[in-house]
Amino acid sequence: MATQTLPPPPRSTANPAPPRPSNSVRRTSSIDVAWPDGPEAPRVMVGRARDMLTPADGGEGHLLAEGGFRLRMAEDKTITAISAEPPHPGVDALVGERGGNHLRMALRERLPELIAQGDPLYLVLDDISGTALVSAFAWSQWYPDWAEKLRERLGEEQMAGMMQQRTNVCWGLKEGNSGLRPEGPPHNVADADAGDLVNPSDPQGWHALYDQEGPGFRRARRIDVVRDPIAGTLRIDSAFQDSARQREGGRVAIHEYALRATCDAGTLEILALEAEPLILPFSECPGAIGTAQRLVGKRLDAIRDEVLALLRGPEGCTHLNDALRALADVPKLAESLKVPASAGTSRKLDI
Repeated sequence: MATQTLPPPPRSTANPAPPRPSNSVRRTSSIDVAWPDGPEAPRVMVGRARDMLTPADGGEGHLLAEGGFRLRMAEDKTITAISAEPPHPGVDALVGERGGNHLRMALRERLPELIAQGDPLYLVLDDISGTALVSAFAWSQWYPDWAEKLRERLGEEQMAGMMQQRTNVCWGLKEGNSGLRPEGPPHNVADADAGDLVNPSDPQGWHALYDQEGPGFRRARRIDVVRDPIAGTLRIDSAFQDSARQREGGRVAIHEYALRATCDAGTLEILALEAEPLILPFSECPGAIGTAQRLVGKRLDAIRDEVLALLRGPEGCTHLNDALRALADVPKLAESLKVPASAGTSRKLDI
């Protein structure tokens, strides 16, 4: 039977980030991955996250919170060492855990205060699992024969088992889709320029990013929140990207989404949600954005559980799901847009 001809997946970045809106809170986060001792040696992850308030005059931003970590991870995704900056009690209890859904369960059980506080550290810790899954993509950008070497090292049987494990884990990898073909997908997954995250007109719009020599992977997020006191809503503009360094310079992206949402500032009901696929690996991937509409009418502060319930496995895209889950802290971020009580009065910032 002839192979179906598929359209190319989206390949256009929205970078750089837009300038910060006035009267807004921006959360940025990144996890950078390096292999200082080679692809079979432990990988190093450096996570950073920051919340920045931009005043009504659009001037200098005010730091609200920041957090980060540094860890070492074995080839089987077991965390062998981790520290938080600033230090946080309990983070070292993650040593011995493996990247994956079990790690996310451990975070909820052992560090619930980070979730309750909307701490930016939680976002990058929660992102360890997804980063561990995808970050080996960086080696394919450094060594053209990386896939063949991996196949030789693991053997055909183990490679077939890995492919079987991927089947139906997400919308793009449904059984029969192009990403599961033995010969690989019909379109190059590494031809999309990642662009630059930082906008030259707003250098304060991103925290300091970690970089290193050699193969490197980065998962980056941005969430802008603006309060509309007239409509009684919160407006959200969010972006997500996975990218890797290239030997010849620059970065190539493999996943990128933009999200725009509106929710009721009082009830936190999601009133509108738009997901835009910008860079994705497989032709079928963009179809996942339709299922995200199931979240309209749900509460924003419950979005982590709603995503798990409504967009599990082939019903959603794992990367879009993570971008949606990251919006759970928007209500906490929006609290910063209220002016503290002063001289016996309290008011909201005017937009």
